[in-house]
Amino acid sequence: MSLIKCMIVDDEPIARDILSQHIQTTEGLQLVKTCMHAVEAYEGLHEFQIDLVFLDIQMPLLTGIDFLKSLAHPPLVVFTTAYTNYALEGYEFNVADYLLKPITYERFLQAVQKVKSRMAGLKTKEEVIQKPHYIFIKSNGKLIKVDYRDILYLRADGDFTWFKVQQKEIFASVSLKDFEENNTYPSLVRIHRSFMVNLARIDAVKGNMVEINKEDIPIGSIYRTALLKTMGM
Repeated sequence: MSLIKCMIVDDEPIARDILSQHIQTTEGLQLVKTCMHAVEAYEGLHEFQIDLVFLDIQMPLLTGIDFLKSLAHPPLVVFTTAYTNYALEGYEFNVADYLLKPITYERFLQAVQKVKSRMAGLKTKEEVIQKPHYIFIKSNGKLIKVDYRDILYLRADGDFTWFKVQQKEIFASVSLKDFEENNTYPSLVRIHRSFMVNLARIDAVKGNMVEINKEDIPIGSIYRTALLKTMGM
């Protein structure tokens, strides 16, 4: 694999220095630009081919999240932050990893391995662009098109499943087990024998419940550890 060209975007000098040292120490990585804020990062993306951005979240002028939202075709991103409450945003934007400061070299290497695995598994740019963000759900004798991002959660009902999509529910002719086995959308995860949820739609975790759109959904005991780990908690 060719060198992974990296850019650091962080307003903290110490954080930039640590990441720079980690990148320069690691075989296969090349640091091409460091930025103090998102405006400089825009310039870096126009000036260089950037494969990977180590992106701070809380910055002046423009947050890392707003910067990422503004990019039509962003490079791979690893969030770097001192705060734990942004993990869900990481899943919403499908970032490669989420690093908490201070970033140790051991944890940095784990993130790099995730990046390399992600890059090795990527399809061509055209295939990625054409990859659908929707699914057709069979319901009442017809196929209903649903955007994955609009799904709040799924609830099992015997051999059928209720899809909660925005403000409506769709009764689908598929079991939750069969849907889970064939699901390819990474943000939809099983948290209970009767429920799957969209991680990007979780508003809060309260004990053995997740809150989505002001509804409480139970977390099964056998799923709790995996869910919290997935959320970086």
